[in-house]
Amino acid sequence: MHMEPTCHAPIVLVHGLLGFDRICLGKYELKNYFPGIEACLGSAGRQVRLARLSRTRGVAARALELRRFIRREFPGQRVHVFAHSMGGLDARYMISKLDMADHVLSLTTLGTPHRGCSFADWGIRELGWFLRPTLRLLNISRDAFLDLTTDACRRFNEETPNAPGVRYRSIAGDCDRSAIGPFWQLSWNIVHDREGPNDGVVSVNSARHGESLDVWRADHMNLVNWSSRISKGRDFARKYVHLANQID
Repeated sequence: MHMEPTCHAPIVLVHGLLGFDRICLGKYELKNYFPGIEACLGSAGRQVRLARLSRTRGVAARALELRRFIRREFPGQRVHVFAHSMGGLDARYMISKLDMADHVLSLTTLGTPHRGCSFADWGIRELGWFLRPTLRLLNISRDAFLDLTTDACRRFNEETPNAPGVRYRSIAGDCDRSAIGPFWQLSWNIVHDREGPNDGVVSVNSARHGESLDVWRADHMNLVNWSSRISKGRDFARKYVHLANQID
């Protein structure tokens, strides 16, 4: 049964690299980046909005877009931010560097590479010769890929301290190689060899920031309720309600 939104602070969901809010055909929604999560939170009495950020621009640019979105959607209100993958870095930058600490009550990151991603290091090193001219030809920014390297995130952490008064929490994902699909095999191997347990692209260690709440048995996209072999029969959307109830 759907409940009317209560006095809970609004929740903003933030997608990661190459992400989107929703894909629609006319009035029909074909795909949601957070499938079932928006509806589940809404049924629990939460007011929820999905941010749409540039897919491959860098953290600073995406953070500015997120700031504009929150100020437009919730003027004068404080919000909780739930951010997946790169979206967590965008939110941290926004809070600390774009004068948004007074507008954000908490930030919960899921599968965010706070310490960078060794797969991004590998990609820049091994495929840069191909990616640089290709992305330039297609007029696609490569800033996001550069911002996810371990060196870039080390500098990011030095320059982007947590803001006082904002609660920072994190969720990591962990999955066995045998449980993930072929798409994640290469990245899982690279990250596992260099960083250990991971969700297919982000290591458990890199995903930890602030209060480390839990490690879900999940691949990188299971964290936002996309289905796969590893998530069969499990509803991650309900976990978001639990996360929300812990902070409000």
